[in-house]
Amino acid sequence: MPPIEDPADFIRRETTVKPVPHAEEIRLHVADEAMELWQKTEEDLGALGLDPPFWAFAWAGGQGLARYILDTPSLVAGKNVIDFACGSGLVGIAAMLAGARSCRAVDIDPFAIAAAGLNAGLNGVRLEVELADLTRHAIPSADIVFCGDVFYDRQMADAVTGFLDRLTGAGIDVLVGDPGRSYLPTDRLTELGVYKVPVVGALEDNEIKKTCVYRVGKK
Repeated sequence: MPPIEDPADFIRRETTVKPVPHAEEIRLHVADEAMELWQKTEEDLGALGLDPPFWAFAWAGGQGLARYILDTPSLVAGKNVIDFACGSGLVGIAAMLAGARSCRAVDIDPFAIAAAGLNAGLNGVRLEVELADLTRHAIPSADIVFCGDVFYDRQMADAVTGFLDRLTGAGIDVLVGDPGRSYLPTDRLTELGVYKVPVVGALEDNEIKKTCVYRVGKK
């Protein structure tokens, strides 16, 4: 198979538009068959050095954050928001639907950036999509930063935790959505909400994940 030049074409071809189980107000391009797309992406795109298709699923932490934002619109109304490691763009879309002034949807995967842009269009909102690793940059300008499902391995968790500490030290509000992954820095978190979120059982250890939304700040 020749190299895929247009991520948007790949996403349209390999996904189906469906409502998010725990935030049905929002529709996303998602994988119909989880493992089939995962394997196809590894085979077709792995040689190009691209990441697995995290953007093709509504992960538990993102769903929890989206639900919390939609149910608490005052959290984001009129504010400048960052959806960090945005994946599908679910959290940023929820923020814009809830009245945020703007949202930067940032990820290191060009396919995630394409997916976030496509998904924003599906839901009638605009995301400022950006391919970047914010953990290596100066503190960004934002009122609030959202992070969903980012503590899944040690290296990622260490980089993200240091970044979040810098954000809170600068007075930026930071919310995390997470279903209890191994490297969640619980000593820095205050629980705001708890949900039971439907997820893709083929990729998780259950069909339903207890998922919490937290505010970050050293206790």
